[in-house]
Amino acid sequence: MANAVEDEIKKEIADNKILIYGKGTKSMPMCGFTQETIVFFNKYGYDFEVIDVLRNMEKRETLSQMTNWPTLPKVFIDGQFYGDTDILDEMERKGEVLPLIKKAFGDE
Repeated sequence: MANAVEDEIKKEIADNKILIYGKGTKSMPMCGFTQETIVFFNKYGYDFEVIDVLRNMEKRETLSQMTNWPTLPKVFIDGQFYGDTDILDEMERKGEVLPLIKKAFGDE
């Protein structure tokens, strides 16, 4: 039998071109790392969603199992998991982030 939380996560990922699982919301981040990730994506000007998992331990644990990544935030672009801003900053230095975003939104 499928896990309902995992199914919910998969639907959220499928429904959002850029999705951040973090602590707090886009308008009210509750940790510096989530804030940093919001600032990171704001500069690109594309729509993205932030889902607060601060108080939802079952969802946090399921996400960690699905991604094999223990910390928040967790970033998905076009359904693919990319880690957090430590990974994205390095990808940005190599010029890899904007092409991913453009492809996700059909702007390539």
